[in-house]
Amino acid sequence: MPSESNCSLTIAGEPDEVLRAAVAHAVDVHGHTDDEELRDGIRAGMTPAAEQLEVAEGGFVQVIEFEADDLGRFREIEAEWLEGIGDARTAMWSVMTVDRERPGHYVQFVGFPDYEAAMRNSKHPATQRIAEQLAGLTRGGPTFRNLDVSQVMAP
Repeated sequence: MPSESNCSLTIAGEPDEVLRAAVAHAVDVHGHTDDEELRDGIRAGMTPAAEQLEVAEGGFVQVIEFEADDLGRFREIEAEWLEGIGDARTAMWSVMTVDRERPGHYVQFVGFPDYEAAMRNSKHPATQRIAEQLAGLTRGGPTFRNLDVSQVMAP
């Protein structure tokens, strides 16, 4: 939650737990009054924690490789897709990378629980729209690789 004091505290947990802890912190540290206005403000600022990047054997990773001049536009298209697909999204995580040796060359990794979930995601109308838009945004169109996860090594 933004604050004038640039407080860096992050609280994670179940919504009721987070609310109680955030109210206690706001009162004890920042001198706020515990009232409905404070609680409503904290509730409005609560967001789901980022899901842990989870990769498991039997999972599925799609790799999307493309060249583009405007990664900002790609991000706009991706935001439109997220809104359009909503709860039907089966992608669990994604990682966008930039090739250091080839400016304008990007590789995105998208993780799914399994191949079937990835195919449901791919067939969704919102995904079809982003694929068409991405094709027009990139030089030469994107390249897709569909990979089954066969081994995961953790530190």
